[in-house]
Amino acid sequence: MNVGQAAGRSGLPAKTIRYYEEIGLITPQRAGNRYRTYSDEDLHFLTFLKRARGLGFSIDECRQLMALYRDRERASQDVRDIAVSHVTAIDEKIAELQSMRATLNKLILACRGDERPDCPILNDIAGAR
Repeated sequence: MNVGQAAGRSGLPAKTIRYYEEIGLITPQRAGNRYRTYSDEDLHFLTFLKRARGLGFSIDECRQLMALYRDRERASQDVRDIAVSHVTAIDEKIAELQSMRATLNKLILACRGDERPDCPILNDIAGAR
């Protein structure tokens, strides 16, 4: 199948598929006319990548997961370690976002929201006290 068909079947944009090839995540065959030809296995890997990226795994993590997926002698602990590390990063991001929300809510409460120019929100952003 060509890149358009692979895009339609995998749910990924053709541009993303080409990017994944460029960075070596997939390696489709090239026909005599030099056009990419995607196999069912390529489509499977594209679907795998779409799901992994949807779970927030980075490109580097996807590369590691793909290598482990292809390695039938892998230790599941290696896969688990990547997932645990990813969850830790998600937890840190959630904590950071909750802190940002709390700070913004505090500033919103401190702002009168009237016609006067003084604004605690801008003052805080500017570092003024």
